[in-house]
Amino acid sequence: MGEQAPANFIARLLAERHIPRADALAQRALVDEGFRLEVERRLEACGLRLLDNPFAGHLAVALSATTESAAFGNGDQWLSNNLGLQRDGVALLVLLWALIILPKRERQLSRDTGDTEGQGDMFGAAKPTPKAADASRGIPENLLLDDYGKQLGGKTRVNMNLGILSRVGFIERRNKVIQEGPLLDLAFDYAQLAPRIIQGALGELLMTKRDATNREGEA
Repeated sequence: MGEQAPANFIARLLAERHIPRADALAQRALVDEGFRLEVERRLEACGLRLLDNPFAGHLAVALSATTESAAFGNGDQWLSNNLGLQRDGVALLVLLWALIILPKRERQLSRDTGDTEGQGDMFGAAKPTPKAADASRGIPENLLLDDYGKQLGGKTRVNMNLGILSRVGFIERRNKVIQEGPLLDLAFDYAQLAPRIIQGALGELLMTKRDATNREGEA
């Protein structure tokens, strides 16, 4: 293995924030065990970890659990992020994840059932990105504001936070529609967050909004 290839891959991850799975070095990280382990070793030495799940279209990096305290717990209070997001911005990010990624993942998991039997590779990650039918669906900005704007601080705050989330790659805004960005499906651990949302207060709120929308459609 060339000594420079892992360094090049990590440097690109840091500079570009995210790399498409179809990229040659990303594919190598997904199928070449030695290369992957070397990348992870170097990241770990710097307090970082590789972000990857088989349903996301990109790879990225994040803080490792062992360095979160040093990065976010140095001040008088624990920082929730390093993007300048206030509580309403973090709430908006979680809401968009629930509105966009949860339905997408349900479709993906449904399609994937039966397809992965017998697969034993340690990464389970070199599969193609999901079919177009399983792609995430956008959220019109006006509907987001109508349904959740008041809880998220009003139109001005929502637009400001949408701008931040768009700049860093969590979302993309196209013709007043909020689309999934490269980092949104990597932002949270699905296995941990999905049950909390579905079984928690946000799940009840989302269900109420969906039922109201369905009633309006039937009227």
